[in-house]
Amino acid sequence: MGFTRSAHFFGLGFQSPKGVEINKHWKLIPKDTDILITHGPPFGILDLTASNYNAGCEMLLKKVNQIKPKLHVFGHIHEGYGIIENGKTIFANASSVNVHYQMVNAPIVLEI
Repeated sequence: MGFTRSAHFFGLGFQSPKGVEINKHWKLIPKDTDILITHGPPFGILDLTASNYNAGCEMLLKKVNQIKPKLHVFGHIHEGYGIIENGKTIFANASSVNVHYQMVNAPIVLEI
C-alpha cells in the first residue's frame, strides 16, 4: 500500500489533510512556543520519503518559520529519521521505525 500526494493517510489519527483543515491547528500554536511537538514534519525538513517525495506540510513550515521554536520534534515520515539545525531551531524526526514498521532507529536524546 503506497501513498500519493493527495492521500491523507487513510483517516488515521493525527492525519488531517493538508490545507485549510490542518492550518486551523497550526494557527493555535502560541507565538512564544519554545518546544513544538507535531505528528508530521514541516515541508522540506527531514520529510523525504522512499519515493523521493517531500511529504511535510508547507503551512507548518510557514508557522515554524514565524515562531522559531528552539526545538521541533516530529515523526511520521519514517525515512526522515535524524536531527538537523537551521541556526534557530533544532529539528528532530524521532521516528523509531523504518518504512516497514521495524524498530530500527535509536531514541533521540537532546540536552536542553
